Amino acid sequence: MAPAVPAGPPAADGGPPAGRKEPGAAGVSVPPGGTTWRHRLRRDRALILMTLPALLLVLVFSYVPLLGNAVAFKEFDPYVGESFTESFSLSPWVGFENFRRMVEDPYFWSAVENTLVIFLVQLVFFFPVPVLLALLINSIISPRVRAWAQGILYLPHFFSWVLVITVFQQILGGAGIIAQTMREHGWGGGFDLMTDPGFFTFLVTLQAIWKDAGWGIIVFLAALAAVNPDLYEAAAMDGANRWRRMWHVTLPALRPVIALLLVLRVGDALTVGFEQILLQRTAVGTGAGEVLDTYVWNVGLENGDFGYAAAVGLVKGVFGLCLVLAANKTAHLLGEQGVYKK
Repeated sequence: MAPAVPAGPPAADGGPPAGRKEPGAAGVSVPPGGTTWRHRLRRDRALILMTLPALLLVLVFSYVPLLGNAVAFKEFDPYVGESFTESFSLSPWVGFENFRRMVEDPYFWSAVENTLVIFLVQLVFFFPVPVLLALLINSIISPRVRAWAQGILYLPHFFSWVLVITVFQQILGGAGIIAQTMREHGWGGGFDLMTDPGFFTFLVTLQAIWKDAGWGIIVFLAALAAVNPDLYEAAAMDGANRWRRMWHVTLPALRPVIALLLVLRVGDALTVGFEQILLQRTAVGTGAGEVLDTYVWNVGLENGDFGYAAAVGLVKGVFGLCLVLAANKTAHLLGEQGVYKK
């Protein structure tokens, strides 16, 4: 048997002995004074290299375009020059004129109202559905039945919004199955929910539930898989029935995930589905189907008022950031971590 190699004198700060290799450090020894940024750089260089492509994509497609927000303070005309930089330099500065127009525009406030109403309805009726589906699937004992249920629920997520709206048109439209059945039985022929402005908010919510609720259960199922089965056994031994075990074991395990997704959903309150609503806006009219994203599309791309559209988009982004910070602060007050720690 080989003689034991002395580990070296202990470090002064109570850390690992000098000269010892830190576990998982890929052969890099911890210096006597503790870890430094150079030591961590050498230790994690493989992880850093793997992260660089993702960071580059975020930088190019998320942070560099932020420079274009300067268009919100100009009367931007993309055709005044031969390139974007030339058009940007030749377009006159108007200061906060675009923001003043936005505040005075009644169509803007109508779009804000529609956006918030759709968000609140989806928050109440759509957000709890993935949680309930995850609890339902998790309660299925047979693995085969559970796999079939997950596959059926995941499938609509891969459908395009054109196909989803077509399916709903064949069911709830004026020539759909329900309308034809009502006409055959003499119950009237005016049934058409696809063109009803008063039903539009619930229509887009139903479409979102059918398309994305199954996909949203993935995170919750992953959280449920991490729950220690001994907790369920201990609760059962204490006399807790299935509902008590779900209330005292399952839901507390889902609370951090629910809080995190709720914070992100609140931060995304002003974005309620551009493509979905754009495809149906003409059928119900702009009074019910105009939201902030379609409003920016209309004034920016269809009317060519790029500076004003950029101003609306900038205000939307700032308010979205404020909503994330406020929701995350609320999560901290309730004892949850949220998006980031305190």
